[in-house]
Amino acid sequence: MKVLVVGGGGREHALVWKLRESPRVTQIFCAPGNAGIGRIAQRVPVSADDLPRLVAFAKNQRIDLTIVGPEAPLCAGIVDAFEKEGLLIFGPTKKAAEIEGSKVFCRQLLQRWRIPSPEFAVFDSPAEAQTYVRRKGAPIVVKADGLAAGKGSFVCLTVDDALRAIDAVMRERIFGPSGDRVVVEEFLEGREVSVMVVTDGHTVKPLPPSKDHKRLKDGDQGPNTGGMGAYCPVPFVSPDLFDHIVETIMKPTITALASEDRPYRGILYGGLILTKDGPKVLEFNCRFGDPETQAVLPLLNGDLAEICWATVHGHLHQLSFGWKKGACVCVVMASAGYPGDYEKGKVIEGLEEAEALDSVYIFQAATEYQNGLLVTSGGRVLGVTAVGKDFAEAVERAYGAVGRIRFEGAQFRRDIRPPVTN
Repeated sequence: MKVLVVGGGGREHALVWKLRESPRVTQIFCAPGNAGIGRIAQRVPVSADDLPRLVAFAKNQRIDLTIVGPEAPLCAGIVDAFEKEGLLIFGPTKKAAEIEGSKVFCRQLLQRWRIPSPEFAVFDSPAEAQTYVRRKGAPIVVKADGLAAGKGSFVCLTVDDALRAIDAVMRERIFGPSGDRVVVEEFLEGREVSVMVVTDGHTVKPLPPSKDHKRLKDGDQGPNTGGMGAYCPVPFVSPDLFDHIVETIMKPTITALASEDRPYRGILYGGLILTKDGPKVLEFNCRFGDPETQAVLPLLNGDLAEICWATVHGHLHQLSFGWKKGACVCVVMASAGYPGDYEKGKVIEGLEEAEALDSVYIFQAATEYQNGLLVTSGGRVLGVTAVGKDFAEAVERAYGAVGRIRFEGAQFRRDIRPPVTN
């Protein structure tokens, strides 16, 4: 089987790494990939957003299966474009991917189908949104309607913070047309958890829950990022609670999409919060999470290529796979200045020493070679990942590896681990 992976971040590195284990996979291409991916797959110099060239490449190379990592090509209709040409591709159609592409659509869908989620209001006028915020008070949440690379949600502790967020999104246009509308939501308290399921539109198979750390700094301080680390599984999600989430949130959402002529196939990712009134939906994503994928896939006791193949063909019910015991921790090392402006081209050292450690995997996210040296090429640079028999071992291994890696201005959180419970 010849496989094409679309994307070039740490998530895609993890996907390629896991696909290489499959005896069915003979060749892997990745468009555009990164320096780390280039060590284990053939890079294709095509942007993940260049749908016509991706289709042409898949046709010319007779690709058997394409797997899409990022949300932007999915929301732009890459699945529709591939299927129109008779090409097999893992992921939801453009209509189904709108569950991530539009916060407004997502909130209204969940409201129609009474799937647990916060109260909300939608605005296309900044003045009206700000009047609403003044009336409601704070804390309150402001979200850009469209895609914003994981940075379009503002948890505002004061009314002034919310007013500034609305200005930034709707007047300053920091996310461009994604800020044409905003969703203003009720602030919910509780622990957050990420739940991903794979579905062919009929059968739903859950992946173990994981925990993303969105804020830049320790203790969930600082600005939102694309994710500074993750761990799997989640000790504070019991098997019964997990089953409840799958049965009352994940499956009903897939049913709702199908009922509205948006059949869903691929990975559905739920960003959830565990409130005193039960789990509720903060967001849905239409693809593998990043960095959650880096923390989940090392625990998969199964063939990722087979899972994606069965999903595309509607045969997921015929497939069984399991999960390894133990724990996995992924710590993101980012460039100085991220998630704001940052410099590129910083030389990365110590990678080989870190990779030589037991049960450590370095998933490269924003790396390239420059004059024979591995250098940074973006905000989130590396996902330093480790597996252990328990969290204590996984955390020790992950941070032991982080301590061996150096590049100018590197920043990372030191608290990627489950909370201590008495």
